[in-house]
Amino acid sequence: MFNSHYQQLAYANSVPLLTAGIKSSPHDFQVDEYLSFELDGQGTHDYLLIRKQHLNTEEVVSCLSKHARVKPVAIGYAGLKDKNAITSQWFSVNLAGKKQPDWQALNNDQLQVVTVQKHSRKLKRGAIKNNRFQVILRNLTGDRSSLESRINNIQQTGVPNYFGEQRFGRSDANLKKALKLFANKVTVKNNHQRGLYLSAARSYLFNQVLSRRVAEGSWNNILAGEACVLDGSNSFFVSDCITSVDEAIMQRLAHWDLHPSGPLWGAGDLPTAGIARALEEQVMRDYAALCNGLAEAGLKQQRRSLRLNVQSLQWETLENNILLKFDLVSGSYATVVIREIVQQAKQ
Repeated sequence: MFNSHYQQLAYANSVPLLTAGIKSSPHDFQVDEYLSFELDGQGTHDYLLIRKQHLNTEEVVSCLSKHARVKPVAIGYAGLKDKNAITSQWFSVNLAGKKQPDWQALNNDQLQVVTVQKHSRKLKRGAIKNNRFQVILRNLTGDRSSLESRINNIQQTGVPNYFGEQRFGRSDANLKKALKLFANKVTVKNNHQRGLYLSAARSYLFNQVLSRRVAEGSWNNILAGEACVLDGSNSFFVSDCITSVDEAIMQRLAHWDLHPSGPLWGAGDLPTAGIARALEEQVMRDYAALCNGLAEAGLKQQRRSLRLNVQSLQWETLENNILLKFDLVSGSYATVVIREIVQQAKQ
């Protein structure tokens, strides 16, 4: 059914003519996380900015839990970070009734505590202003003639806001597990694992709708009956007209104030109307098992922007490599930006 679906998703600017090595080493992929709020300097929660490599987020949580002698539930983080990269990430640890740990004792070759500050509340998922990326693409091969124009297009129009390949597991394993879960062929008691499978199924459906919109050239435009997502928010409104779109909405689209959206599937009716609804219904007809499974699992209909604004994008060539620097909002993937610039070399 899936057939390595990520490789088959439509490109906004055609298939890249260049090939390069991606994540050749952790130093080639660096990410810095920035919170969406100011720390108040008081309370029972220690906020730690941790710089790490060769560790995923869950492994850091386990390390903090043991060191502070608190349960993992007392630890908060805003998002997941790649294991095969150098990343800085915020964690909160609720120390109510606990002795103040010596956080610097944690420092080693894989983990460094950069700073510690107090705050009155636990860090919640998604509480990120943006992630700043620095990526080196190595050993370029192929036609470089369109490289500059391709990057200029990304600076102006963004990229399709696909869920990245890592969301689905190796060889789409999480998707396959989701189908087995929905068919009652497996039982998943671990809530974290169950959440991975549900998220993979939901993300797959979103990617299918977005790929159709990319192929038809409407992924960065507003269709009649569109559910328009407000920038920096989960809120949306439906375009009133089901036959055309007014000039005011198009102006807001041009200024990145709102975006076209696709479904994060769950129980309930699609909010879209007109052309936008017809397209989504047509795509979903092929995936009834996933749609029904997600609805029965208790997820509700939500929306996600179809386009991703690649902010502060800079680039330079370094001999046979490309250095990229850019900012992305929480919940988006650097790999979908890279995908529009180069194809990944086989390793």
